[in-house]
Amino acid sequence: MGGELVGTYQNRAGVPRETWLTLLQEARQQIDVLVFSGTFFAQSNPRVAEMLAERAADGVRVRLCFGDPSGQAAALRGREEGIGDTLAAKIRASLTYYRPLLKKEGCEVRLHDTTLYNSLFRYDDNLLVNPHIFGRPASANPLLHLKRVDTVGWFDNYAQSFEAVWARARPWTPDQEGTSAHGQD
Repeated sequence: MGGELVGTYQNRAGVPRETWLTLLQEARQQIDVLVFSGTFFAQSNPRVAEMLAERAADGVRVRLCFGDPSGQAAALRGREEGIGDTLAAKIRASLTYYRPLLKKEGCEVRLHDTTLYNSLFRYDDNLLVNPHIFGRPASANPLLHLKRVDTVGWFDNYAQSFEAVWARARPWTPDQEGTSAHGQD
């Protein structure tokens, strides 16, 4: 692994808010996020969309990939977690925070219908990997903080996983998703 593992957290909820903010603010090239709902991302930082837009204005490529709320993968994950249709509702609610990014140069939001084995949060050469454990919400699962050292390690394998899901995902068009135009109405 060559020193790629920077740190571990017992669960994603244990990652300090300051870590998330610092990584976002220090990104200079790209920010990639792959989640089903990513609800915590905006709820722990209500300015996250504004901050992402600022990063994009500074030339950072911002790509956010959420689960398709009407997709089979989100429905299955909801059943596996014992929350039924709640996951689809959480995705729709989470997406409302990111609507303003659709008009920003350098920002893209897509929806995937993929079985996620982990959630990914990439900030340049830092990658937070949140492996999914069957039947448990992502927040209760461990998190690995990786730093890219070379092109043959864990970091690049996970980065390639993001690219594969991104390539299959479709652009988010809110008017077709039935999400509110004014936040979580």
